[in-house]
Amino acid sequence: MGINMINEKFVLVGAVLNILGSATYALNTVKGKTKPNRVTWFLWAMAPLIAVSAQWSEGVTWAALMTFMVGFGPLVIFLSSFVNRQAYWKITKLDIFCGAISLLALILWFVTGQGLVALVFSILSDLVAGIPTLVKAFNEPETEHHSVFRNGAISAFITILTIQEWSFVNYGFALYILLICLTLYVLIRFKVGKNYFKIDNAKDVV
Repeated sequence: MGINMINEKFVLVGAVLNILGSATYALNTVKGKTKPNRVTWFLWAMAPLIAVSAQWSEGVTWAALMTFMVGFGPLVIFLSSFVNRQAYWKITKLDIFCGAISLLALILWFVTGQGLVALVFSILSDLVAGIPTLVKAFNEPETEHHSVFRNGAISAFITILTIQEWSFVNYGFALYILLICLTLYVLIRFKVGKNYFKIDNAKDVV
């Protein structure tokens, strides 16, 4: 199909939203209000940047801008975690395991060297790298900030609306980003984990 809902240049709006969300998160990190998981954010920077190179190799243009910004923002956040020594989450065995799997997915991309395969492995790498932060967002939502994920979801949705050719290379990464950002936004904004356990505890008391 060659039909898009809005002009593809609207991805620039999404790019601005990503910048604002990442800047807010980075500022809160410097202030010590948020504590990013360095493993997650480092790999979240690497995977999209590999994905965007795959998209470019397949001729993707405007949609690739969202992918690039999804990688650039985490890179800024990762670097900001070194400004304040207290503003980072301690690395656990889960982080190391997920990081290793994520890096393996990236290595597989280099081995294959194919655009579509690279995109699949980049999504897998990004998802596995995000598991520690998903767990942290569920258990300790107060150590995160929801705006970066809200803006990321909006940016991904805008990107999807601008797609002209509906191939997986065009929409795959944007759809994945929409889903994971929405999940993290809900977990953090509404403190799903905390509220769930409160309900459980209340039932136990009764």
